[in-house]
Formats: sequence, structure tokens, C-alpha cells
Amino acid sequence: MTDENTIDERRTIVLTGASRGIGHATVKRFSAAGWRVITCSRQAFSDKCPWPMGPEDHIQVDLSDPENLGYAVQEMRKRLESHGSKLHALVNNAGISPKGEEGQRLDSITTPMHSWRHVFQVNFFAPIMLGRGLFSELKNAGGSIVNVTSIAGSRVHPFAGTAYATSKAALSS
Repeated sequence: MTDENTIDERRTIVLTGASRGIGHATVKRFSAAGWRVITCSRQAFSDKCPWPMGPEDHIQVDLSDPENLGYAVQEMRKRLESHGSKLHALVNNAGISPKGEEGQRLDSITTPMHSWRHVFQVNFFAPIMLGRGLFSELKNAGGSIVNVTSIAGSRVHPFAGTAYATSKAALSS
């Protein structure tokens, strides 16, 4: 842990959806390259995540809840400030794709409206809110925003429903 007067010279990334899949692999890659990685996911930090400062640099956040997301942005800023870190990258990796009761792809007719809103909040609006909330920190470091989208956003995919596909298409745009 660094004290308030110490500046962390490492490059810093904030990554959503860090607990598994592409997000987990991304954390391992950036951590191995010496970056400070502030991870975000719905789950608490897992002991299966073997990177330094993992528990201290993890923020449990529900991206479907705008109020919780606002709290998380404040927490990210606080953690950057406490280490004297600059924010070099925001990677919006988190995404959800609801399925039917038997795991089937949901089309536009069968996807309940509350599911559409939930998917768009997590997959589209949360990245916008994070980008807005961390804009100054990114600008000060000359940082970048990377939005992880999907091939499902540009073509029909057998496993992705229309809510997921259109939210990823919107994020790509």
C-alpha cells in the first residue's frame, strides 16, 4: 500500500467484467505487463485471481444499477487519488445476454421489456456513464476508452439474442 504522498508511476487501467472470460484474461495480461489494474465485477474478488493488489483494487459494482454505478465511479476516483495514479485506460468489457428458460436465444418478440432495459443498461448505458464519470481522469493522462463489443452486433448469431446484439451494435456505433 502506498501512502498519500507516494505517486504510483505504473500505467493504470479500469476494467469491467473482470471476474471471468475475456475480462479475467485481460487482467492477467495487463497485470503481468506491470500495469495497475482496478477491476470491477458483480462478484466479490475471488481468490482464483492471482494478481498483485487484486483485493485492494477490486470494486464490486452492479452495472445495471445507475446509483451503484455512480458510487463505483466515486470509488474509482478515490483509489486513483490515494495512489497518485493517472487513468490510462477504461475497458468496458462487461456484458450480459439473457437466455430463455431452456438456454435458448431470445428474439425481439420473446424478450421481456424489462430484460431489454436491463441489457441496455449494462451493455450500453453503463459504458457511457463510466466514460463520462472518468472523463477528466482519462483526459489528464491522455488515456483511452476501449469498448468490447461482439460479432453478434453486426450479424445474427445462434447464441446471442436480439437485446444483446443490438446493445453491442449500439456500443460499436
